[in-house]
Amino acid sequence: MGEVWIDAVLGSTEVEFAGFVEISDTVIRAQIERCDLDPRLIFRSLPEALDTVEADAVLLVTPPGFHKEMSFAALESGIPVLCEKPLGDNLESARAIVDKSDETGVLHMVAQNYRYKVPVQTVKMVLDSGEMGCVSSIEVIFYKGPHLLGFHQELPYPLLVDMSIHHFDLMRFFLGSEPVSLFAKSWNPTWSWHKGEASASAILEFENDVRATYTGSWCSTGLETTWIGNWRFDCENGVILLRDDQVYIQRRTNVIEDSSGYYHYAAEDVTQVPPAKLVRKEQSYLLHEFYEAVTQGKSPITTCQDNIKSFRIVSDLISSIESREVIYPDK
Repeated sequence: MGEVWIDAVLGSTEVEFAGFVEISDTVIRAQIERCDLDPRLIFRSLPEALDTVEADAVLLVTPPGFHKEMSFAALESGIPVLCEKPLGDNLESARAIVDKSDETGVLHMVAQNYRYKVPVQTVKMVLDSGEMGCVSSIEVIFYKGPHLLGFHQELPYPLLVDMSIHHFDLMRFFLGSEPVSLFAKSWNPTWSWHKGEASASAILEFENDVRATYTGSWCSTGLETTWIGNWRFDCENGVILLRDDQVYIQRRTNVIEDSSGYYHYAAEDVTQVPPAKLVRKEQSYLLHEFYEAVTQGKSPITTCQDNIKSFRIVSDLISSIESREVIYPDK
């Protein structure tokens, strides 16, 4: 992800690098060669970098276990942070980051880039139009089999902590509400290369009486979904389907009776929704929003104060797994 953010900054007309922090000599050599970076601007620690160069902000792209330490170093220096998800490695550290941001009054923003993918914005456009009416239920299916190295191998719940947070954050984004009850189970298939449980199913009930079901695996052996996953929204006036990063709708019409006396809704043909047109997307969108927040004081959407609500969903689902009980979040 560090490479992704290097490319995002190098492609921006609004932001440039003041310096870099990296502890791996191998990575340093590779990125100097790839991007023609100035070796004099590469430091071994964030405090050293902040003491040496003048920076307006910090892009924090480390394993989650370092997010609290690095966030504190920047926030206590009065420097805004754009941090890779998840916010922290546990709920305690995530809350500490939010408290530090509140205490210092310095912006801390989380990079939930999936909100700004074209298929997601296309679904949001349809939902916000109101044409499909209210949502009753959501079904999400996600299957991937990435062989990730490093800290991912040590996570007790790698799917939920490092990947599914995108999907739960999208549920909040699509519905504009928070869950009032959560229940989950997790497991690890016999062939899994993860130490932790890499498959999970969950049921979430949201404030606006919407039920969401989620099934995912990070050790799939085939027929993978896209990273966004496949989504079905059962709505008052029909169905919205996000499948293979394409969005479809089928509107219901009138109630009809067939020859056997069975009543059902008639429906129009399934139609594909034209993709939303975005000036910026994913990391480029987030970087621009962060730039405007730092330079113009605009309030970004995915502040740590908001994002901890998405992180809390993951934490509550893990609590449900370990207690085998339904979790009712505090209001």
